[in-house]
Amino acid sequence: MSSSEIEHLITQGESLTVEFKSDLKCLPDRELLAAVVSLANTDGGDLLLGVEDDGTITGLHPNHRNITTLPSLIANRTNPSLSVRVETVEIPQGLIARIQVPKSRQLVSTSEGLLQRRRLMADGKPEAVPFYPHEFVQRQSSLGLVDPSATAISELTAEGLNPLERHRIREAIQRYGGDQSLLPLADNELDGALGLTTTVEGITRPTVAGLLLLGKETDLRRLLPAHEVAFQVLRGTDVRVNEFFRKPLLQTFEEVEQLFRARVEEEEIQVGLFRVPIPNYDRRAFREAFVNALVHRDYSRLGAVHVRLDDDGLSISSPGGFVDGVTPCKTC
Repeated sequence: MSSSEIEHLITQGESLTVEFKSDLKCLPDRELLAAVVSLANTDGGDLLLGVEDDGTITGLHPNHRNITTLPSLIANRTNPSLSVRVETVEIPQGLIARIQVPKSRQLVSTSEGLLQRRRLMADGKPEAVPFYPHEFVQRQSSLGLVDPSATAISELTAEGLNPLERHRIREAIQRYGGDQSLLPLADNELDGALGLTTTVEGITRPTVAGLLLLGKETDLRRLLPAHEVAFQVLRGTDVRVNEFFRKPLLQTFEEVEQLFRARVEEEEIQVGLFRVPIPNYDRRAFREAFVNALVHRDYSRLGAVHVRLDDDGLSISSPGGFVDGVTPCKTC
């Protein structure tokens, strides 16, 4: 990068992919490695050494002016070894180092076992936080390395699934124009074709997807406590409806849709010779948004999918972050 490009980058402030580190007192190796690891475990990016948190450029400490030692230091003290690129940039305010950290396809820690990632705080500023064990699967899933929905439920067998929900799947295939070749299949063949069961040591067991679609409510509460859907209707600060569901996905979808449809009102407007009904909420938009919230939520995090109708309109939210590669828009 040229000095003008670096100065422009600094004026944008810190973000998920840009980190400033002061070097006035010679940044300790441990803090340098922690910053590199947190970038690698998120989206990669640039670590600018010699820049204060507020963007003030104070320059490199004499101990860090020989940047040729930094790549080997980082490689030797990260596990697995992380390869970075380092360059110095001379700008009027002083000399700084730009450490380019690649996004890692696997979790990286320091040699001391420190494992961190970056996230945005409520004020939009980034922070480094610990990478907890329950988040490992989420990270691997976002990178496309594992499919959590295909994980077998060892506590159940296929006989413990609800046949009524399987019938609901067949009806949904017919009603919404699904793959008609699935309809003639036997129950066990249908489960296997949809990835709802898998064979483990000769025993057919439901997968996480199978539990969500065919499981009994008691098993869902016990084995997948993160699964929950809330439907709320608010008028000002008054709660008119507050329903919670822990039922299989298709049953939940149908019951919540019924609650929603009961609150869709139409107003007719005159267009030429015709009167055209205009609903206050679009049913197709609701269906698309609600299905996405159910299917794409992060089931490793506790929290409900919320469908809320209030004075401001309709809002649907689900636990989880953006799909890997998608970041918040800075101009929004």
